[in-house]
Amino acid sequence: MTVVRPARAKRATGTEAAARRGIDMQSWGLPWILPAAVLVIGLVYFAIGYTGFVSTLDWNGFILSAPDFIGAGNYAELVGDNVFWGALWHTLYFFIITFTVQTAVGFILAALLHSRVRLGAVYKVIIFVPTVLAPATMAPVFRQIFDADGQLNWLLQHVGLGWLSQPWLASPSTAMGVVMVVTVWQWTGMTFILYYAAMSQIDSEILEAARIDGAGGVRTMRSIIWPMCRGTTGALAILGLIGALKTFDVPYLVTKGGPNHGTEFLGTYIYHTMVQEKHFGYAAAVAVILLVLAIVGGVASSVRSRKGAN
Repeated sequence: MTVVRPARAKRATGTEAAARRGIDMQSWGLPWILPAAVLVIGLVYFAIGYTGFVSTLDWNGFILSAPDFIGAGNYAELVGDNVFWGALWHTLYFFIITFTVQTAVGFILAALLHSRVRLGAVYKVIIFVPTVLAPATMAPVFRQIFDADGQLNWLLQHVGLGWLSQPWLASPSTAMGVVMVVTVWQWTGMTFILYYAAMSQIDSEILEAARIDGAGGVRTMRSIIWPMCRGTTGALAILGLIGALKTFDVPYLVTKGGPNHGTEFLGTYIYHTMVQEKHFGYAAAVAVILLVLAIVGGVASSVRSRKGAN
């Protein structure tokens, strides 16, 4: 008995020492995470809460102007707002089309550049460059290209397709097409890079076995490479959905949400309502709806991606 008791005491002492070391490490790590915690809690979550509070007010945003509390009045007004529902619809089919095109083009380019292509590094840079360019610098260029007297109509007339010439930015249907073209041009490089990195993780022995079994390039891409890049596709879907919900820069800089709200998105609608109409409460309500949709869409896409991976 006398031999066992010191051993137990020793083990208990070692456990207590380890616990104390853990507490010491946690206390030492707290100062390092405190700035980030203050930033997230004090700025981000405060801003979200304050936006939710403003959404219950009828207020023009001026400090000297007393706001009127109207509760859910702004949200009730949203139900009958055709511009708001139009912006939601634009966001939906904008996401579907741009995500589909970017995924197809980025995947094909990544597969092609994984083969033995001369000057492959140069092509990678060319494909990725639009991603790092600021939309503010490229918007005037695209406005000029798609103008009624722009380079696109000039080119169509000189190749015998003058009947296709039109004021691309003056019609709601073609203006939305221009916004989609600019977005695809800008973000396909990011899709390409992510697919290229995913394909680099595929074991070359699997691809070699497929070639030995007689699988061609298209069959290998469809049956092996594409399924093994499913996780990347899911991540791109989440990023694309959230990006579509908060789209602002391209439609505002190229079309300013027009013509006749034909390229209006939730982001541009919030800006117009808040800055131009000075309806801060209503704009805050749209922002809250945008946040909820982004959270729900991101969670739903994540859950679906996990189920697909399993």
